Amino acid sequence: MSVTLLKEPLDAPEAPAKQRERRRARFRTAARAALANEQVRTVGRLAVRHGSYIIGGTRVTARRAWDGRSASRYERMIRAAEAAGLMDQVAEWEQRGHAFRMARHRRRMDTIQALLSLPKALASAAAAGTGLLLFVGILLAWANSDVRDVLTPIETVVDLVRWVAFIGGIVWDPFLFAAPWIGLAAVWTVGRQRHTAPQWALPIQDRDMGGPITPHIVIVAFRDLGISALRKAIEDMGDVGAAMLSPIKIAGCGVEVDVTLPSGVSTEEIQNRRRKLAENLNRHEHELHITIPPQPRTVRLWIADSGALDEPIGASPLVLDDDAVADYYNGRAPWGQNLRGDAVGVSVKQRHILVTGLSNQGKTAALRALALWLALDHTVEFYVADLKGIGDWRCFLGLAQVLIQGPTDEHVMAATHMVEWGVEEMQTRIALVEQSGSTDGITREMARTDPRFKPIVFIVDEAQVAYGCGAIGDDKRPYGGSKATSRYFQAVKKIHDQGRAVNVTIWEGTQDPTDENLPKRSREGNHMRSSLVLGTESQAKMALGDAPVDAGAAPHKLRQGLDKGTLVVAGDAVQMEPGQASVTVRTHYINGEEAAEITERAKARREGVATVHKLEIVQPVDHLTDLAAVVGDEKRVRTTEVIHRLKNLNAKAYEHWTGSRLKALLAEYDEEPGTYDGYPVVKWESVQRALERRDEEIAEAQ
Repeated sequence: MSVTLLKEPLDAPEAPAKQRERRRARFRTAARAALANEQVRTVGRLAVRHGSYIIGGTRVTARRAWDGRSASRYERMIRAAEAAGLMDQVAEWEQRGHAFRMARHRRRMDTIQALLSLPKALASAAAAGTGLLLFVGILLAWANSDVRDVLTPIETVVDLVRWVAFIGGIVWDPFLFAAPWIGLAAVWTVGRQRHTAPQWALPIQDRDMGGPITPHIVIVAFRDLGISALRKAIEDMGDVGAAMLSPIKIAGCGVEVDVTLPSGVSTEEIQNRRRKLAENLNRHEHELHITIPPQPRTVRLWIADSGALDEPIGASPLVLDDDAVADYYNGRAPWGQNLRGDAVGVSVKQRHILVTGLSNQGKTAALRALALWLALDHTVEFYVADLKGIGDWRCFLGLAQVLIQGPTDEHVMAATHMVEWGVEEMQTRIALVEQSGSTDGITREMARTDPRFKPIVFIVDEAQVAYGCGAIGDDKRPYGGSKATSRYFQAVKKIHDQGRAVNVTIWEGTQDPTDENLPKRSREGNHMRSSLVLGTESQAKMALGDAPVDAGAAPHKLRQGLDKGTLVVAGDAVQMEPGQASVTVRTHYINGEEAAEITERAKARREGVATVHKLEIVQPVDHLTDLAAVVGDEKRVRTTEVIHRLKNLNAKAYEHWTGSRLKALLAEYDEEPGTYDGYPVVKWESVQRALERRDEEIAEAQ
């Protein structure tokens, strides 16, 4: 019995699709390599430059010829004057246009009349010329006594015509060959004089480095964006798009203009072409900022003067004014300038603050500038955790109640204990406010007269270190992370939820925001969210929220390394125009020596503060376990009785507890007190479900 083995061919031909893809990949690789070569780029710029000279020169020459033969120039000026509301100029240009048309009509009629008279004129000229030549010939014959000289002048003219034709025959072919090149040279010269090539292809000395912004420049920039519906709408407008623009206003180191888009063009399309629009305006991308005003189908452009944003702003008022003071309730921290050059002040009253961005872009300096101003209000207490630990916050030694400096797990644990103490302080204040019967929380008068209600600000710089910490506490709960069992995250969340009303706030500085190092629930709990330069639009939305980014906020468009200290800010802590979702702020930079001088002035206004580097660790109270213990096996217990039993169990921990605090404890585990015979009660089954849910969360975290 024989067996036949079938073998696959060793070199099976590639599929045509794979071959095409391979060829495309080789082409892309070669193209990238070519574009990376400076000589190739130089040759490309030369080719584009001179080609654009010819095309642009032809366009300019044709436009000149058309303007000279038609009334289009006058129509264009009339539309521009109408758009500007200059009706006297409209009448003047109409008169000029009418005079031009009448003169053109007369010229055309004269030309027609001349053509009709041309045959008769030619015949008369020929007869007169022949007669003149014969008369000259007769005179020559009489003078020379030779009758043959009568035809000599005519023969001379004939010979002259023959020589002209001969020379013309020799020159004609070279002229026909050279004529196109002469024409190209002519239009090339016109294009070169008018700089019709793209800015990037022109020689450096010929480039427009950012001239004044005019309505014509703005309209042309929009027309050339590459949006066909926009281009067609502008060309169809009687005023060539002038009606789209609001008056151009000077705004700081630039100008501002609103552009109303025609139907069929969305504001998103304009935002997505920011770089091209900036280049059309002869600006760099960072010199154009696009926002969405309240008016529908409108974009607001702020266009910087060329190079203005590369110049530093002035020193901080905190450095210049030794007598500067701060007021937590009514004052505003001098943080910097907006793009219009107006001073930007930040109201920090009862506000949680987030500052984020890439590393080494000025995050710590921006956050510290706010704290330095607030330090000049002696009623405010600071609790600072610098999880970078290189001395940026060293100046707060002797000013802050707590100053933690370092990046290790031990420092994160100390920072967490500090924030957890803040939660306990917050809950104590809430209980005191409830007992006082105040309906407005802590008022300014209460904070001024009662030291128990002083404003407290917790500052955690490099908070991503805390969120990423892997340390586990004695209660088996992790210090870091973004889950419900994370001690740091839960403490921050609780302060975000209730701290504002009792003057307990937290400021966080973090870098490179992601869901891991800046949980969604944590970043959304801030009243003011600000961002330095970021890498992507998705990070920008994490830092500021979707709405500001959709409305034009673009920290991901800032230049890394060049825009240090420039923040995009969202929130009501800074003043904005109605409908504005964000503002770009160039912050004042305060260096380490200047910061130390400011804090020395702040210390002089306070009683001596003995700064500690960590809080004493107090054994945490397990409120849920205590609740289960005092409820015992009873089916239900009145809330007032539960609170009484808790105070008997641990008077210090439960001294200020009320029914609302007990309700908040159960709400953390999706439970709530019930009612029985009209009285609020705590049910045994609710407590057991809360214990089970907490055990499940701890198990999941492990």
